[in-house]
Amino acid sequence: MLLDPWWSAALVGLFGLMIGSFLNVVIYRLPKMMERQWDAEVAAYAAERAARQTTSATTAELAAVLPPVSEPFNPEPFNLLVPRSRCQACGHMVQWYENIPVLSYLVLRGKCSSCGVNISVRYPLVELSTAGLFAFLGHWGGLSLPTLIWCGFAAAMVTLAMIDWDTTLLPDDITLPLLWTGLLASTLGWTGVPAATSVVGAAAGYLSLWIVYWGFKLATGKEGMGYGDFKLFAVLGAWYGWQALLPIILMASIVGAIVGLVMKFRNRLREGGYVPFGPFLVGAGLVSMVFTPESIMQAVLGLLGL
Repeated sequence: MLLDPWWSAALVGLFGLMIGSFLNVVIYRLPKMMERQWDAEVAAYAAERAARQTTSATTAELAAVLPPVSEPFNPEPFNLLVPRSRCQACGHMVQWYENIPVLSYLVLRGKCSSCGVNISVRYPLVELSTAGLFAFLGHWGGLSLPTLIWCGFAAAMVTLAMIDWDTTLLPDDITLPLLWTGLLASTLGWTGVPAATSVVGAAAGYLSLWIVYWGFKLATGKEGMGYGDFKLFAVLGAWYGWQALLPIILMASIVGAIVGLVMKFRNRLREGGYVPFGPFLVGAGLVSMVFTPESIMQAVLGLLGL
C-alpha cells in the first residue's frame, strides 16, 4: 500500500505503541511462566520418583519426597492473557482506560489509581522505544510485508533485552523462532540478506561466542556468558549476515564494558559482579537496523583511534 513515508511512519508507530504495551506483559510474565513450568516439572519428577519407591518407602519417607497437599500440581492459569493485569502492591485490577500506552501513565502521574504506589517509568519507555522503532521501519518500508517482518524482529529484540536485564535469561521461546524466522525471511528475500550469507551468519554467530565461552572458562574456571548469548548472536547473524557480526560484537563489548565499569564504580553490580551481555547485543543489533554495519564499523574504529 502506497502512502507518504511520514504517514506510514505515524501509522506503524501508533501500532508500535500498542505492541509495546503488550511487550511489557511479556517481559513481566514470560520469566514467571518459565519458573512455573520448571516447578511443575520438578513436582512431576518428585511424584514419579515417589511412585517408584512406594513399595519400599515408609510414610515418613514419602512425606519427605511429596509436596504438601496444600500445594496443587495444577495452579491457577497464568499466561500472557490471564489473569488480568493487577497492581503488584495492592492487587487493584488495571482497567482498560488505565492501560492506554503512555497516555494512562501521564494521566495517572505514574502512580496506581488505588494505592498510589509508583509505577515504573520503564513501562512507558518500552512503549515509546517500540513505537520509535516501528515508526522508523514504517518510514523505511511503508506498509509492506518486509516492514511487518522487521517490526516483529524489533519487538522480539526489545523483549529479549529487558528479560535478560531482569533475569539473565534469554528464553528459547523467543530466540529460536526468531532465528528460524530470520533464515526463512532471507530465503524468501524479505530481509535483503542472501540466504547463504544468513546461514553462514547464524553459524558464525553461534560458534564464535561458543569458542569465547569455552576459552574463558578453561582459562578462569568461570562462565563469562550463557548459551542464550550464543543463540542471540546467531539470530543477529541470520538477520544481518555474517559481515555485520564484527561491528555488532565490537559495539556491544565496548558499551557493555563502559556500563559495567560505571556500575562497578557506583556499587550497582549484582551479586557475582556480572552484567548481562544480551541487552548490549540487542542494542548493537537495533543500531545496525538503523545504520549500516559498515558505518557502525567506521564509527567503532574511529572511537578506538584506528
